[in-house]
Amino acid sequence: MYESLKEKTQNFHLYIFAFDDLTLDILQKLKLDYVTVVSLGEFETSELIEVKKNRSVAEYCWTCTPSIVSYILNNYDVPHCTYVDADLYFYSDPSVLVSEMEENSKSVLITEHRFSILPKLYGEKRAGRFCVQFITFLKEEKSIQVLERWRKQCINWCFARYEEGKFGDQKYLDDWPLTYPNVHILQHQGGGIAPWNLTQYSFSKDKNSIKGKVRKNSVEFNVVFFHFQYVKLMKDGSCDIGWYYISPVIKKMFYEPYLKKINDIETRILNLDVSYKTGITSFNTDNLKNVTKTAFKRIFGYNILKFKD
Repeated sequence: MYESLKEKTQNFHLYIFAFDDLTLDILQKLKLDYVTVVSLGEFETSELIEVKKNRSVAEYCWTCTPSIVSYILNNYDVPHCTYVDADLYFYSDPSVLVSEMEENSKSVLITEHRFSILPKLYGEKRAGRFCVQFITFLKEEKSIQVLERWRKQCINWCFARYEEGKFGDQKYLDDWPLTYPNVHILQHQGGGIAPWNLTQYSFSKDKNSIKGKVRKNSVEFNVVFFHFQYVKLMKDGSCDIGWYYISPVIKKMFYEPYLKKINDIETRILNLDVSYKTGITSFNTDNLKNVTKTAFKRIFGYNILKFKD
């Protein structure tokens, strides 16, 4: 994500929150340009430390999302802060997305999942209309009000399950456009291409960018970022890219170059700290359901790509 951002724009500063000592150590050794690394010791509050006891690693990361944005706005001299998921990859300058919000005189920017028909049937109720992947808050009173309410909600409840209209940090966003007039829903189709909405678009590639087209109305756009949700690097040198249908064209255009980048970065980081390789996972075989899923993927090669030689 960082390297793609640096390639497409130098008008940014990235604040990376290191949630473990190994990550902190590696990031400090890399000495990345336009980056400030924040440790848990600097960031965590007593509130967060208390709820951390009863949440998984993923749930705790979600819990911290609004607190991370709040920390930046409160501790750094910035006009606005955009939270970005680490599994995004930028194909053009994302400043056009923030500019769209400002041009509409809004102070909070959120992005929709834009589910395709089949994923929407089972995905939207559980995961919500909006995706916490790229979300911007201006440093002004009305924006901070939205952020502070969200921060308190996530501290109170943020779990990896659907319960009473809630799911993680994400379902809370569903009522924002109805509750807050300063919230802008991104209209740029290139912000938020992801496995769950791919079938709505066709794509073409030139030397410097990837163009997209909405199938139903032929509206064209530049792809700004792709959300590589679920990508798992496996110990056997393969990569599991999830369960959504992903065509051979999409795999070749998006996934194969992305995995090559990941492999190059893995090699560089391994030279800094060999213990990093413990982050690569094995196929999940801890119960019959997962054994069946793993067997299906391995036998039919479904969404299993080569990760490295």
